[in-house]
Amino acid sequence: MHVVATAGHVDHGKSTLVRALTGTDPDRLEEERRRGLTIELGYAWTTLGGEEVAFVDVPGHQRFLATALSGVGPVPIAMLVVAADDPWMPQAAEHLAALDALGVAHGLLVVTRADLADPAPALARARAEIDRTSLAGAPAVVVSGRTGAGLDELRATLARVVAGVPTPPADADVRLWVDRRFHIRGAGTVVTGTLPAGTVAVGDTLEAPDGSQVRVRGIESLGTSRTRMAGVARVALDLGGHAPDVVARGTPLLTPGAFSAVAVVDVVLSGDGRVPEQPVLHVGSALAGVRVRPLGKDFYRLTLDHPLPLRIGDRAVLRDPGSRALWGARVLDPAPPALGRRGAAARRAEALTGHDGTVAAELRTRGVVRRSLLRRIGAPLSPLPPGTLTAGDWLLDPDRAAELRAALLAAVRAAGHAGLPVAAAAHELGLPDAALAAALVEPPVVAEGGRLTLAGASLPAAATAALERLRDHLAGAPFAAPTAEELDALGLDAATVAVLHRAGLVLRLAPGVVLLPEAVDRAVAALAVLPQPFTTSQARQALGTSRRVALPLLGHLDATGRTLRLPDDTRRLRG
Repeated sequence: MHVVATAGHVDHGKSTLVRALTGTDPDRLEEERRRGLTIELGYAWTTLGGEEVAFVDVPGHQRFLATALSGVGPVPIAMLVVAADDPWMPQAAEHLAALDALGVAHGLLVVTRADLADPAPALARARAEIDRTSLAGAPAVVVSGRTGAGLDELRATLARVVAGVPTPPADADVRLWVDRRFHIRGAGTVVTGTLPAGTVAVGDTLEAPDGSQVRVRGIESLGTSRTRMAGVARVALDLGGHAPDVVARGTPLLTPGAFSAVAVVDVVLSGDGRVPEQPVLHVGSALAGVRVRPLGKDFYRLTLDHPLPLRIGDRAVLRDPGSRALWGARVLDPAPPALGRRGAAARRAEALTGHDGTVAAELRTRGVVRRSLLRRIGAPLSPLPPGTLTAGDWLLDPDRAAELRAALLAAVRAAGHAGLPVAAAAHELGLPDAALAAALVEPPVVAEGGRLTLAGASLPAAATAALERLRDHLAGAPFAAPTAEELDALGLDAATVAVLHRAGLVLRLAPGVVLLPEAVDRAVAALAVLPQPFTTSQARQALGTSRRVALPLLGHLDATGRTLRLPDDTRRLRG
């Protein structure tokens, strides 16, 4: 199927052409028929050259521009209509500017009312205007709706145009911008929209912007019930009787988990004139108020008044409601970094200048990023540049990985014999996940037991021997921390205890109070059998130790979230 949107000034014959091509009146409201004026989006369909073609007939009056943009937004083919007996009109210019802003490259020019005036001047003016836009070179047809002259040529030309439009991928993620919602007795809520790509089938679950989900109970397209439809297509989806109120015109229905709703995007704008601070953004059938921050050149940061599921490469229209000026917006980054220090905006514009949309560019810009985020914002996932570091869902830019490996080596060297826990290494390097620090490991750094050390590095022999003597001392009584005299006898002076504590091999609860790390879990198990809450005395007895050990051990359990100290100085285990 192919979907064509009309465009042009009010009362230039758009609906008449659709009616002549399809035999169906696209004006569905009584007021529209009475006034001869399209107010809401109209729909009709026919077959041309063996292909199903659906028409979205948009209003031409300036008061209904937002409605017109909601119909044009998701549609890949446009039919610009101008009248032979009128000059070039403002709404024709505005609609053409919107098509150009959206990058619509497939379509045709139709000059109507050729029986009322010489069509040559209107054709020449329209051709001059259209050839400055994304529709440059589009074929033109002259017709008369009253006499029928030129309609056969129009059908043939339109058939050639639609045949030249590439078929979008049927396995793409679904993003259906709803342009109408209504209720049918016995069925429930029905929504309509233009499906630009992907496939919707009966039984599918789609996601609304608030995270709620709806189930597709039925599909109708071009007046016929279907079990599945692939884009591009006009579809009506039966969502049953319990569709959430949030699903309305301007709402996108999405493949669950495939998109991110974003409120801040970096874009490149095309168009003339100064961009206002608070224009309106039109994308799909949605509109949102935005605040504009210039970055430099033609790059801007837009902050939306409500999140929308935008992806890299999306085309949108930015409109100034006051002057009615339009700009085309192309999304470059739907998940941009924060702008902080002075000069950050200019640096961001410079970075966007060389951003070519490849996965290499995404990695170069972000340094480290989740693969799942790149998918949700529409970035390519292959081919990964040589040297890309992967760790689960994480991707790390090759150049950034080389810098971090050097920093990791320096950090491990500074840690000395004790080495560095992997989690501490990730924190020191500013990495969001310890798995990334582990993935950076290469000789001479080695990983063992959750710690990073230099190859060949080990604890001093004296510390190793002292640790073994401590293990023997605590073997039968895990909470009987050695006294100061016993520590000296075991060879555990303050320096040796510090080395072992940094290595995670002993637990130094307080000066002169040393246990093994596993004492924490053993203490929790022993306290779990006590009535909750319990006193310090009860805890001391359950642990079989002295107050010298029990008090700092209980303080450690409080600090690490294993116990909760109550106002009356009793405690209970959390959970």
